[in-house]
Amino acid sequence: MSSKLLLLEDDLLFGETLTDLLEDEGYDVSHFLNGQDALDATYDNKYDVYLLDINVPLIDGVSLLGELRGAEDTTPAIFLTSHTDQEMLKKGFLSGADDYITKPFNNDELLLRLQALLRRINKHNTETLGALQHDVLHKSISYQNEALDLSKKEYDLLVLLMNNANKNVTKELITQELWSAGESGSDGAIRVYINRLKQLIPEVKLENIRGVGYKLVL
Repeated sequence: MSSKLLLLEDDLLFGETLTDLLEDEGYDVSHFLNGQDALDATYDNKYDVYLLDINVPLIDGVSLLGELRGAEDTTPAIFLTSHTDQEMLKKGFLSGADDYITKPFNNDELLLRLQALLRRINKHNTETLGALQHDVLHKSISYQNEALDLSKKEYDLLVLLMNNANKNVTKELITQELWSAGESGSDGAIRVYINRLKQLIPEVKLENIRGVGYKLVL
């Protein structure tokens, strides 16, 4: 599964050149020319890394990242900037940047820094359990390297089962985890979610522990 990158660069030609470079390396790139369009895209899409120019129309890169961090978006970010003064670089890091590269830069440097950042976040944010991979950062689960299309409750249930692999997970605990105090869960609803998971991950054993709950068996 290729990493998804958001590229904010208002220089159309340079942005297209970067997009071609990154896509040739196997990345899935979304290129935006202004900060507002980039911000809007984050509402509907999950990205692995943000590559942000600073001086762009509507919302500058530093303000954009600050707004995202304020909304608890922890997606790693690299600034691609022509700024060299320490005050601007300080603002960039204070807004939540993980790294910066000064323009003009060598393409190999960009690729190496990007690869290093992705290795670091994958090491800390990916949990593997057999054929299942849990991307904690983006709250998604893959089965045999293919992302699963899960509802929130299906995701929460599968995470609960993965965190308690080879242990009995009671129906009471499932109800507590999946439904808030104002909602009412049911055994029937849990069975529906379990059956859905069995269809999505057919080679992973999900046992029904009669009268108790369920168990994910490795």
